[in-house]
Amino acid sequence: MRQIEALTEQLARRLFVELEASGRHVHVTKEEADALFGHPLTPKRPLSQPGQYLANERVTVIGPKGQFENVAVLGPERKEAQVEISLTDGRTLGIDAPVRLSGDVSGTPGVTLAGPKGTVKLRQGVMIAQRHIHLTPEDARNFGVKDKQVVKLRTFTARPVTFENVAVRVSPDFASYVHLDYDEANACGFAKGDLGRILP
Repeated sequence: MRQIEALTEQLARRLFVELEASGRHVHVTKEEADALFGHPLTPKRPLSQPGQYLANERVTVIGPKGQFENVAVLGPERKEAQVEISLTDGRTLGIDAPVRLSGDVSGTPGVTLAGPKGTVKLRQGVMIAQRHIHLTPEDARNFGVKDKQVVKLRTFTARPVTFENVAVRVSPDFASYVHLDYDEANACGFAKGDLGRILP
């Protein structure tokens, strides 16, 4: 029985990638963490990507028209701050955020972050994360795709959707997951454990 389960899991890994929904969240530098919280970030629990974690700390994100309180902060600290929101979030905040891959913050709008010890005004960093797939090199070979390739993805969810313009990111430091924001996850009826398939 275990052998059959192992074979089934191995086959599934060659055909499908697990989906994850990513809510609004913030990345900060060490200096910004000190300004906001009075200390570096402290891990609460690990995330699916190796070395990444949900921090105990939370911030308020303040835009021209609205704000979100109790927003998750992800660690470890980065070299440059980044605020990832959905299109719906952008309308609430009053920010016209572009769709970008993580790390591509040049020319993006700024925002104010508030923590228990102080506030930080970001010149840039607010974005809608481009839907993307994290893959290990082995899984990328299995799927026949390469780093920075753009593909289509079919979701096997309550409301199946075929997403276009899905960026592939390949690294030995990754675990293989699809990342959708909450707008996209809600549109396809996502539930934890759902799978997607990369289309030719």
